[in-house]
Formats: sequence, C-alpha cells, structure tokens
Amino acid sequence: MEISFRLNGQEVTLADVSPTVTLLDWLREERGLTGTKEGCNEGDCGACSVMVTDEGGAQALNACILFLPQLNGKAVRTVEGIAAPDGTLHPVQRAMIEHHGSQCGFCTPGFVVTMATAHLNGATDHDTQLAGNLCRCTGYAPIIRAAQAASTAPVPDHMRDALPHLAEKTPGGDARQRGGGRQPPPWVQPETTQALAAWYLEHPDATLIAGATDVGLWVTKQMRDLGNVAFLNRCAGLRGVHQTETGLRIGAMTTLTELEAAVAEPHPSFGALIRRYGSVQVRNAATIGGNIANGSPIGDGTPALIALGATLHLRRGEERRSLPLEDFFLDYGKQDRAPGEFVEAISLPAQSDRLRCYKLSKRFDQDISAVCGCLSITVEDGIVTSARLAYGGMAGTPRRAAGAEAALTGQPWAEDTVRAAMEALAQDFQPLSDMRASAAYRLETAQNMLLRYWHADQGCDVSVQEVTP
Repeated sequence: MEISFRLNGQEVTLADVSPTVTLLDWLREERGLTGTKEGCNEGDCGACSVMVTDEGGAQALNACILFLPQLNGKAVRTVEGIAAPDGTLHPVQRAMIEHHGSQCGFCTPGFVVTMATAHLNGATDHDTQLAGNLCRCTGYAPIIRAAQAASTAPVPDHMRDALPHLAEKTPGGDARQRGGGRQPPPWVQPETTQALAAWYLEHPDATLIAGATDVGLWVTKQMRDLGNVAFLNRCAGLRGVHQTETGLRIGAMTTLTELEAAVAEPHPSFGALIRRYGSVQVRNAATIGGNIANGSPIGDGTPALIALGATLHLRRGEERRSLPLEDFFLDYGKQDRAPGEFVEAISLPAQSDRLRCYKLSKRFDQDISAVCGCLSITVEDGIVTSARLAYGGMAGTPRRAAGAEAALTGQPWAEDTVRAAMEALAQDFQPLSDMRASAAYRLETAQNMLLRYWHADQGCDVSVQEVTP
C-alpha cells in the first residue's frame, strides 16, 4: 500500500510502508533530516516536534510516536523547512537568536517548529503552546520572550502548505520510495466506518490506531509487534462533535484539542481539565475514543464524561449498542467490549452546567493525575436533587462514588451534608499507594475535592491560580 505526503514543500510517495515506522526514524535514517531530535521517544519532551497540516489546518505533533501511514494526504514541515527556500530565517528563528533562546541547542529545533506553528495559527498563549517542549538550559524566559517578539511578524508565505495528491494504489514509478521493511506487516486505512466495521469483524485481534499517543509507546518502548493494524485517521464517520436534539454527539476520533474547543462553552471546567491533558502536541493527536478504549484508571477524560452522564456507542459489524460510560469499565484492564467491537461515539445529554473538574498532579502541565475528581451536583430550592461524583486514580477503573452520592441526594445543600458525604466517600474507595501518592493522601484529597466544590458553589476562590492578595 502506498502513501503520499508533502515534506518541506516537496511531494513524497512511499510504497511498502511498514505501519510501525515512526516519522522520526524515517526522517533521520532515510532522509538525513537530523534536525528533528530523539529525546524521550514517548511524546513528552517535544524535541521531535514537527508541523503537520491537513484539512483542519496546521498542528504541532510529536514525530517520535507518529507512524508514517498517519501522514497520508497531509503535509509535514520539519525544522529544516522553517526558513524560507532562499535561506531567509523565519521570524521565530531570528527572535530566538536575538533573545538568546538557545544554549546547548538540543531542544531548539523542537521549540522552533512549535513556535512557528503557533505563529502560523496566531496563537499567543505561549506558556500553553510551549508546555510540551522541555529545556534544561535557558529557564524558558528567553524562549517566551522570543515567542512574544515574533508574534506580530507576518507569516512567511512558504509556511502555508498545500496538501498533496493521494497516492494511487498502483505499482510505483521513479518518484516512489520504499517506506522501510522488506515485507511490511499488513495494515489498512479505511475511509468509512462501514469499511472499518467489516474489516475489524474479520480481524478481531488487530490493533486499531487512532492518535497513537499510547500505541506509539508500545512500539518505541515495549518493542511490541502490533500484528494487523488499522489506522483510523481517515475514517470520516468517526470524526467531529455534532449538536443533536438531546445534546452532543462526539465521534471517537475527535481529538482532545477539538473536544476542548467543543466543551469550553457548555462546560468550561471540563475544557480547563483538557488543557492540562498532556501537551499541545499530545492533545492534537490523542482522541477521546482512544482515551476511553484504553481503559486507563487514571485517564482524565473519562471521569468528566461519567459525571456528565455520557453514553458510549459501540459497533461490531452491523450491530450497534449503547451503554452508560461507567458500565464500560469492568475491572483493571478489562472493558465491556467484544472481539471486533470498537468505540464509535460518545453522547452527552444537554444540561445546566454544574460540573467542576479537579486534577491533582505534581506538575501543573503534562503530568499524570494522582487523583482526578469530576463532580456534578444539582441543587433545587436548597435541596440536592442529583449528584454524580466520578473519580480517576482511586480504583482499578474510573468510578462513581455511590455512597457519597447517596449521602448528598435529598439532603440540604449545606456544609454539614457535604462533610457527611466526605465520610461516606471513604467507604466508596480503597485506593492504592504508588509513586504518585499514598492511599491515605488520595482518599483525603478526593474528599477535599468535594468540600472544594461546595466552597466554590458558595462563591469562594478555591484555586491557587485564582486567589490573589
């Protein structure tokens, strides 16, 4: 199978592409473009950042966990393509020089590509845009100053990439190169949900790859053989967030970046939580369907969706079924999903916003939660009429606190009621101790999230980012 993409303005067509060759390895080993660095090789440091353009625009992505087939029909720009063809430096490159934003230089190419992508998109929230690029030399201040200085400069024309023509499924000519590997494992890239369902039914042991922010590590860190592979990024029926008569329907291939934009207005606390999910590069690739299907007990997306009463839509061949999202998670590493069945969409009921999401982690940016609490409590005439309290990091699966919910429902919305629910929550969970937090710390902080919710509802400032002298 062939793929086509544009690389630094030049069209490339590859034949016999192995599904597990990363863009980073191909750039360095096959094209000699060594400006894209290998640092962590798991999407954390940003040294491998590249700009990828598709129908939705340009985004910064981590090349180390980006497989070649995911680039089919897109345009890629590496640090070697940031300057103009005549050698004129990009505004962010000039600013990095003028503001002394580079010392050892290892991280600099990744920073430059991320900054150039943000510059193209007019994004000036520099702390957010650069949270996925790590540097241990400069202390970041010169880099931020460089990004600020370049922000008003015009976008160079060469940065606006056109998309390539897709490769024809015919034997190649002179323009075609091998993508790596003598006999690559079988893989497909379905264009429709119908085609995916039929293929997956015939290959139920296959690996489905959405954004590859997790599966990529299976290859780069665990050296796993993925067997049959289906890439879902061209499956249009799995994309997008749509308003329905009853709420929102979210396609499984909706990225975290797209989801953040969709929920920012109806549920701003959920949007703020997604802002702390990984980095810009990770959110641009990671999908909400993958976040759910992965079944992680510390995935930040699922507690919020459970608190909002989300319904999960699954498909197996021509059969479809729906279930409450919380019922999908059976035990650690075990979900209610049959062989050949995949996540098709998630739906959220329309509702007044009572959701508050609290993420507890050692770092504000790009860190895994010790506890993630997402709480939605409805109060009418001073009485709690419903409560949905969902937590991650407190059990082997994302789970609701049924005892605490019962202690709240039907009771006056008062601090005494909240403290009684906090006591009940101690019966809902028996968290474990690990490198992120002790069991006692997890339980106490989960209880305090409920108290924090009550104080916030009374109009108090409860965030260290909100409290001012």
